[in-house]
Amino acid sequence: MAVKTTTTELDRSRVRVDVEVEPATVEEELAATAKELAREMKMPGFRKGKVPAEVVLRQLGREAVLDQALRRALPAWYEEAVTDARVATVGDPKLDLAEMPEKGDPLAFTIEVGVRPKAKLGDYKDIEAGRREAIATEEEIEGELEAQREALASLDNVDRPAGKGDFVVLDFVGKVDGEPFEGGDARGYLLELGSERLIPGFETQLEGATAGETREVKVTFPDDYGAEQLAGREVVFECEVKEVKEKKLPELDDDFAADAGGFDSLAEMREELASKITEIKGQQLEGEFRENVVDAVAADATIDIPAELIASKAAEMWNHAARGLARRGIPPDQYLQMTGRTEEQLVEDAKPDAEKALRREAVLATVVEAEGIEVSDDELIDALRAAATGADGSQPTDEDLQQTLARAREQGRDELLREDIAMRKAVDLLAEHAKPIPIEQQEARDKLWTPEKEAAEKKSKLWTPGS
Repeated sequence: MAVKTTTTELDRSRVRVDVEVEPATVEEELAATAKELAREMKMPGFRKGKVPAEVVLRQLGREAVLDQALRRALPAWYEEAVTDARVATVGDPKLDLAEMPEKGDPLAFTIEVGVRPKAKLGDYKDIEAGRREAIATEEEIEGELEAQREALASLDNVDRPAGKGDFVVLDFVGKVDGEPFEGGDARGYLLELGSERLIPGFETQLEGATAGETREVKVTFPDDYGAEQLAGREVVFECEVKEVKEKKLPELDDDFAADAGGFDSLAEMREELASKITEIKGQQLEGEFRENVVDAVAADATIDIPAELIASKAAEMWNHAARGLARRGIPPDQYLQMTGRTEEQLVEDAKPDAEKALRREAVLATVVEAEGIEVSDDELIDALRAAATGADGSQPTDEDLQQTLARAREQGRDELLREDIAMRKAVDLLAEHAKPIPIEQQEARDKLWTPEKEAAEKKSKLWTPGS
């Protein structure tokens, strides 16, 4: 670690972390920044990119280069500091850099940031929590059978006009102002009428067409269409219908069961589908039960969560979602435009989930501490192996995993993984000791009013201006 920290607890679930970065680390970052600047600097007597770092410092001034170095290094030093201080941060921090250090002096700055609230647990073992029973309904079984029928459906040529639900095989060429455009043509294209796969209005203009018929289809591309040269433009497609096909579903009988999965009868296929549906639902409902257990423990705990901490957590959740959208190629501002919402509205909508997340994290962290839950290196390795296992089942070698763990330790990231595993173990412990009750009983109990509950709610009500 290149940093030293001292933590002071403040009120309303906030802390101040005083950070000191050792002089050698500051000088290394200063030299690296000077070297980076030298690559673009032109000076008489030196080739481009060959200006020595000490010359860069004299030319630009130590303070100017140091300012840029700190801007580049502070995010990493912040991460090191909160890891060293062992604080679970919530929301954006407030950083205060007092002054630029002289050569040979350490860099000092402070961090003020929200942290995970603390919980005072109630009776967290033998707690009652709602659990749904995993049962495959007739509707779900029929849905799976219909999906199998769709998969085995045949497309047969018909000598009649095409209607909605039919398939047509067509060749087409699209033109803008009479000129073909790139990507606007296809041959032997199979299209289901009514599927709305193409530009709105395209498919309806092909209804009633017969094999061998040529039709002119006119559509207007949406204003926000991805290809700028087509956005908002009227396009004419010259279409030649080659074939009209009707989808035919197989009869729901023993022959279908044999073709679909090698079953001896339709009854046997139904039984197998019911078993698989029940298994999948059981896994899903087990996850729901575990969440209900944690929420029940949180409901029985005393947790003071300031309103500003909830707002910070909600903003943090939106920022995480925005980064996920960006990774999938969806700019966050475009997502906001598509949904007709503002960032402020989404953050406000996220506040109930943010409060629930904070309550869950608070009780789980307290259970970990109360039960002395620890995570071994072997468990860390297993977690890394699971994360690195490919879709084809390929796994990294033990040597690779040990090297990954060593790098994580050097960067202080192993503690984050260790905490995540510890909290999962805390959920395991709570679920193991919980008493399942019918979900209807839990819902009825949650709605039940008692004088004690009202008193508790008044006591724990968040303070707001004017309240």
